[in-house]
Amino acid sequence: MTLQWTTVALFLYVEIGVIILLCLPFISATRWQRIFKLNIWNSMARFWNKGFLAMIIFLIVLFLDAMREVRKYSNMEPGRDPKVNAIRFDHLYMKLFGAQRNLYISGFSLFLWLVMRRMVTLIDQLATLHLTSAALQIQADSNNQAAKKYMENNELLKQTLMQGKGDKATTEGMELLKKEVEKLKEELKTSGDALKKSKSDAEAVKRQSDGLAREYDRLLNEHQLLQNAQDSEDKKGN
Repeated sequence: MTLQWTTVALFLYVEIGVIILLCLPFISATRWQRIFKLNIWNSMARFWNKGFLAMIIFLIVLFLDAMREVRKYSNMEPGRDPKVNAIRFDHLYMKLFGAQRNLYISGFSLFLWLVMRRMVTLIDQLATLHLTSAALQIQADSNNQAAKKYMENNELLKQTLMQGKGDKATTEGMELLKKEVEKLKEELKTSGDALKKSKSDAEAVKRQSDGLAREYDRLLNEHQLLQNAQDSEDKKGN
């Protein structure tokens, strides 16, 4: 292989290694997000989009060049002389095999480059949704504890006012109790509404998280199929 195709092949192997790392089950999306937010990546962020587009253009050019080579050697025919025919046939076959190999290498490199970008985006979004869901769950638990506390305070206040008075509390105490009960009802209603909203947001986040997880699994399956196809082509080439 020439230098450019050797470079593309090495780039393809690096892509496969990175995607395998991203697929490791014991590294959570939250941990990957912390890795993505390291200072070294932040300093390279402004060059990332330009480098990503430049690599896509480079791989597309190589892919089109390899496709042209495949068509070129597929349409050529050996000469009529049997000896020349055999030699030229072997030469053309080698050229055609090399062009097809380059076509597969550049095509898989281009596809995995797009898949890797998409996987990084999905992992980052999934980690953000996990953090949001955890925050909403903490808020819901806090609202539940506040509602229980208000109910306990209400019951304690009622017992204090009725203590020593039998079933007949003073008019002032009853009025104070009614005001306190109304206040607690309003606070409880506010807390209940906030709790319902938190649960609704948590369910929405969970549904979105499930959708991202399904998309992540689909990309993993596609990557596995492509890797199997690449292995098959390598075995045929060997």
